[in-house]
Amino acid sequence: MSASLDVRALPEVHRRPVGRATIGDQLRRHAQTRAERVAVVSYADGVRRETTYGELDRQANAVAGHLLAAGLRRGDRVAVMARNSVEVIAVYYGALKAGAAFTGINVLHGRDEVAAQVDHAEPAVVVADPAYVELLDRVPTTGVVARIVLGAPAEGWTALASVLAGPDDEPEVDVDEHDLAMLIYTSGTESTPKGVMIPHRNYLISTAPAWSWGLRTGPDDTWFFAMPFFTIAGLGSMTTLTMMGATLVLPDSLDPARALDLIDAERVTVVAQTPTFYLALARADGFGPETVGTVRRAMTYGGQVSPAAVDAWSDAADGIVWGTYWGQSELSQLGSVGWFSRLEDIPDADPSWIGVPVTHLETRIVTPDGVDAAPGEPGELWCRSPSVMLGYFKEPERTAAVFTDDGWLRTGDIVRSDPAGNLFFADRAKDMIKSGGFNVSSQEVERVLHTHPDVLRAAVVGRPDEYWSEAVTAFVILQPGTSPDLVAYCRERLASYKTPKAVHVVDAFPVDGQGKVLKRELRRVDV
Repeated sequence: MSASLDVRALPEVHRRPVGRATIGDQLRRHAQTRAERVAVVSYADGVRRETTYGELDRQANAVAGHLLAAGLRRGDRVAVMARNSVEVIAVYYGALKAGAAFTGINVLHGRDEVAAQVDHAEPAVVVADPAYVELLDRVPTTGVVARIVLGAPAEGWTALASVLAGPDDEPEVDVDEHDLAMLIYTSGTESTPKGVMIPHRNYLISTAPAWSWGLRTGPDDTWFFAMPFFTIAGLGSMTTLTMMGATLVLPDSLDPARALDLIDAERVTVVAQTPTFYLALARADGFGPETVGTVRRAMTYGGQVSPAAVDAWSDAADGIVWGTYWGQSELSQLGSVGWFSRLEDIPDADPSWIGVPVTHLETRIVTPDGVDAAPGEPGELWCRSPSVMLGYFKEPERTAAVFTDDGWLRTGDIVRSDPAGNLFFADRAKDMIKSGGFNVSSQEVERVLHTHPDVLRAAVVGRPDEYWSEAVTAFVILQPGTSPDLVAYCRERLASYKTPKAVHVVDAFPVDGQGKVLKRELRRVDV
């Protein structure tokens, strides 16, 4: 007769840091087993700096110790408004080691957008580049126990340099794999952003393994890394790569000539960037085997990469393979991936291909009637996986709206599949625009346009664009006899990537029988 196992009766060693598994624990293990391996090569003001895994772990420990001494408690949030740097990575790992969750603030946001996120996240610690200290000083905060600036000290702010000069012993904190590690804000298509809650567990048992098998990632990779840490693409990728022990190259500029110099100098093997980036480099002077010949994998997200860019990179980097992938913050980033050498390799030569689901992902394609779609029939993609989010922070109703009773996540994306399991992206259920690698809500832009007194109606769509993948484009019906500068009007009220690239004045919109604007027609209209 077999006896059941009571895990609570196991030796305490399995519950202490030596036996547990959190994201911070993996950095501690790297410091023991690969301390001299370069974790990050960072460039700032033209100065190159290497940080090893041993050094990164000591820095993270110093940050954790400072935060705990300041009064940070397990379960608190650490909000960071800064551009990519090794210092941000140290703060990230320090926050996690101290039992807190990390949330990044978009550096392109204006005061109102920043204030809304800070008010919702209620961080106990705020960290910023010097350029954003003044803005954050004007944002109401309560319950903040520490403010850290990644530069010279400012009034009310402690310089990170002094934090890193403090004790760097491993913190003794009871952190669990189910604790929150990341709070990622994603606006979606709705009026207010949502805070996606991601625990340590998601990366340890699902996302990192999916990267290893699906994205062919390992410790010998050297990544040209420019995805911002305030996005799931940036924070999630950095987490996975450092957990695996790879090397990240953080550039000081995305200027094409500078990027080519760094890819060459650092012998970069992997690039993951938007289609815009690949096209810009392919058009730059100096592009060729001498500068990008070491690149073995080129991954793209945020739209379809230009055929001209694929041909140029494939000619310059012998044996390069391209990866296209799809994911969501709600899935802890990765959902599907596909590989090709030339565009002719893509199934059915269909540029909407987003690969096949990663190994940990269960999928369904569901029609509006709530039944599984037939092969080739479009429907909403539903997913189940160990990497699915815990929910939306402080918003149980929004959380309930995206989960079914049996645990399926409704992604809101419309896809179809073929008999081989390939997924093809058909549409965004709520007209999300992907421009230059960022998500833009068409409704948010429309709301701003509608505040202008001369605008009678506005409709915003993403139109195919070789550079931006999708260019934010507005169509408006104006008061007779008016001609406002609506691009400038939006630029004052929205982040730059949300501002329309073009505004077209029309007499009427194409509508269906219910009077709803047919945005698919606007995407095709000749302007």
